[in-house]
Amino acid sequence: MFAHQGGWDEFLYAAVPIALIAGLLRLATTRARKQNAGVAEEPTTDESD
Repeated sequence: MFAHQGGWDEFLYAAVPIALIAGLLRLATTRARKQNAGVAEEPTTDESD
């Protein structure tokens, strides 16, 4: 695949998956915060009567 060029290719084998996981985690956190913010803004009604 890649010829060994001073170790930068081995760095990519570790850095790319870590970056993907970090990006997906950030995306999930952003979506969760937006969803929770929308739920918190809705008025709560007590229908336990």
